Amino acid sequence: MTGQVRVHNFVISLDGFGTGAEQSVDAPFGHAGGSLMEWFFGTRRGAAIHGLTSAARGVDDAFAEAWDEGIGVEIMGRGKFAPTPEVLADESWRGWWGEQTPFTTPIIVLTHHPRPTFTTEDGVEFRFLDASPAEAVAAAREVAGGADIRIGGGVATVREFLVADLVDHLHLVEVPIVLGRGERLWDGLEGVQERFAIESVVSPGAGVVHRVFTRLPR
Repeated sequence: MTGQVRVHNFVISLDGFGTGAEQSVDAPFGHAGGSLMEWFFGTRRGAAIHGLTSAARGVDDAFAEAWDEGIGVEIMGRGKFAPTPEVLADESWRGWWGEQTPFTTPIIVLTHHPRPTFTTEDGVEFRFLDASPAEAVAAAREVAGGADIRIGGGVATVREFLVADLVDHLHLVEVPIVLGRGERLWDGLEGVQERFAIESVVSPGAGVVHRVFTRLPR
């Protein structure tokens, strides 16, 4: 059985931006800072990743925990791994996470500027691939061994996989802020909702809305 292609914990603002403007080494989400991810810090997974000592359980926690269930590999875009092609080209750059990552599977980084495969100290392999979304999924299936494939972001990468109609499960977290600028998820995706059954769950604690898109039969 072929695994699904899934997106989890993908955050957007009320005006549809998945990241702010002016992304840099010191600002992975650009001018948005940490505002898009505050809901995540209150979950067990978010607290563990960011070295926090307490975390509430509830709707947000349940969604956060589903992130790696049944996943065999993640595909991410260059923008999730490095802010610019110049930073990517520096082989001393190992991503914003350094040698201890939050990942539990191999990672495929999509980029037009491939670099050698490396493995972090915690055993996560990063491969670099110049490929279309369909080609990337085919390569990921060889790694995943029948497990599901997670599309990790950034915004352009998730949008490209939606345009290619390759996403089976999309979990969005709508955060009640207006960014005004940055990179918007929905550009060029008019009518995409017609492909999916959509459920919405409001988090009373964090004030975010979880929207789950499940692909209808093709």
